[in-house]
Amino acid sequence: MNLVRTAMLLAFMTALFMGVGYLIGGRSGMTIAFVAALVMNFYSYWNSDRMVLSTYNAQEVDERSAPEFYGIIRNLAANAGLPMPRVYLYESSQPNAFATGRNPANAAVAASTGLLNALTPEEVAGVMAHELAHVQNRDTLTMTITATLAGAISMLGNFAFFFGGRRDSNNPLGFLGVLAAMIVAPLAAMLVQMAISRTREYSADRRGAEISGNPLWLASALSKIARSAAEVPNYEAERNPATAHMFIINPLSGERMDNLFSTHPDTDNRIAALHEMARRGGNDNGSISGLGSTEPARAANPVRKSRSVPNTGWGRGGSQPPKGPWS
Repeated sequence: MNLVRTAMLLAFMTALFMGVGYLIGGRSGMTIAFVAALVMNFYSYWNSDRMVLSTYNAQEVDERSAPEFYGIIRNLAANAGLPMPRVYLYESSQPNAFATGRNPANAAVAASTGLLNALTPEEVAGVMAHELAHVQNRDTLTMTITATLAGAISMLGNFAFFFGGRRDSNNPLGFLGVLAAMIVAPLAAMLVQMAISRTREYSADRRGAEISGNPLWLASALSKIARSAAEVPNYEAERNPATAHMFIINPLSGERMDNLFSTHPDTDNRIAALHEMARRGGNDNGSISGLGSTEPARAANPVRKSRSVPNTGWGRGGSQPPKGPWS
């Protein structure tokens, strides 16, 4: 049902994009908008991962530079039956994570340095399992295309202000058409984008809990991340709000956005659903290969081993590394 609902919402978004083109330039405007939508979708399909990762200056890590973090994702991917994704870290004190890529074979997952500092390894596993669930459900491609179309509709709304009211324009509805293109269409696009994102988060929570083996790991992580996101700003996300839907918790919460336009369902509802899932399954102490004990273990500060690749991991069984630029 989620797949059908998402397909319907994407079809509506494309039709809305063409409708704005019609309001601005009549049939020729609608044709141009349709071609533009195809071009943007094609570009997003092939370049969505690079665009998002470069926006947050994420750096790829491997088993040498981030042994425990990389190992967690490797084991989770095996549990999910997924190819090993590329693994990235980006510098941010706000704990958060996202996934991107056009399909499971070309996927990437990224976590903030703040996530590794604030969460236990078990909670990190719950978060990254959620992101792998997005990869498995192909949500990353859906949301990237939706964000591209939503941004384009808003751009066309701005064009309508300058071109739609001209007497020599092909606008079939006059002033009402300009008003609809400027206000109604961007608002509708935003609501559709939010609806698509919200429907996918619950599915990713459920599947992520199955991949990690314990719903309570993700529930605990969501609680910590939500509290931090409300207090610690993510400045890159503030400058690029169209990417907010990609994170496990809305990174713009620090700006006190209205709930009507939230990219995510209520965190308390998500946590309650995970607790109910744990009660039904009787799974309160799951484990995943490579994680070891589920006792809370504070993450050590990740540091940079070289100029290009950050070192992370919790350093169990040894001393913590000295603080560095990635602390």
